[in-house]
Amino acid sequence: MQYQLIETQNQLNDFVEKITGKPVLAIDTEFMRRRTLYPEVALIQVYDGEHLALIDPLAELSLFDFWQVLKNPEVLKVLHSPSEDIEVFQKYAGFVPTPLFDTQFALQILGHGNCMGFAHMVKELLNIEIDKSESRTNWLQRPLTEKQLDYAAADTYHLLPCFEIIKKQIDEAGFFDIVISESELVAQKRAYQTPAEQLYKDIKNAWQLRPQDLAVLRELAAWRREKAERKNLALNFVVKEHNMVEIAKRKPASLNALRRVPGVEPMEVNRSGVEILKCIERGKAVPVSEQPAQLKRLIDFPAYKKAAKDIKQKITKAAKEQGIPEDVLASKKQINQLISWNWKLDADERKAASKPDLFNSWRYEYVKDVLKEWQN
Repeated sequence: MQYQLIETQNQLNDFVEKITGKPVLAIDTEFMRRRTLYPEVALIQVYDGEHLALIDPLAELSLFDFWQVLKNPEVLKVLHSPSEDIEVFQKYAGFVPTPLFDTQFALQILGHGNCMGFAHMVKELLNIEIDKSESRTNWLQRPLTEKQLDYAAADTYHLLPCFEIIKKQIDEAGFFDIVISESELVAQKRAYQTPAEQLYKDIKNAWQLRPQDLAVLRELAAWRREKAERKNLALNFVVKEHNMVEIAKRKPASLNALRRVPGVEPMEVNRSGVEILKCIERGKAVPVSEQPAQLKRLIDFPAYKKAAKDIKQKITKAAKEQGIPEDVLASKKQINQLISWNWKLDADERKAASKPDLFNSWRYEYVKDVLKEWQN
């Protein structure tokens, strides 16, 4: 396996010239996510079947021409389980390469089970054992070790021949467009940002809170994300999720009272105590008529179990007719997403929210007739 580590502009320019016009590129990224909200990209691996390069984004490089190659709709970009890579491109490059072929999802729709790891795929398709010991290494260190570089290069080197085997089976099954569409859905969901005033609804155990508590939690959740984005800090490094629920319940009025809230750490108070108290005051000042309604879980709806069972039966029938694994057509989470969208949101909220996956992707064509009553 031969590869090139690209650390200079001339090296990158030469490589871009070599891969321009190639119809398929295998791509991977290495990144770190320690205390940051956004991934810190550390390496970009690219292989066209002939030239394999590891591009160092920490070097002073202009990637403009390289991005143009990835933006070319005539070039198929192949990745394995690209959800986090998609986020890397969204944040670092400002776009997501399309069309994008996810080998993990392709294996799933072919009936090989959920979430097959890269090493498992390489073993199953190529009968090659690969070393994954560097998967938790520090990719931001410089210089990278030879072992790190070999590991990173292997990811794309083996990805391309796996893709060729999978692509043949996908074409025979007639699922190519579905694979491309699924990656577009993943990118769309990664790019979607829940409105600030709705963030509190996604906080675990928020259903336990009363309306005034929820008014405080709503302020805390919106503030936490804003600070996380501004400081590029992981959300739980601003304040832990379960601590926000306790704070909303107790509504401490001073820093000392905040320190006495179970679970709240001194560092959280030192860094953000004053801001947290301001959120509490804003929440407490919300008039009763404007406080959020108490949240309901799906299991709190008497008709939930029957509805979920009915949808699942219809999905099972549609999946069997189309030769698609049932859990690919609709997972339990996607069925719950559909029910929640109908039962928990009013008409105006549904317009503002992103549609359920079943009505917002390739899946719609397969379920629109059997789920007519759920289309509001």
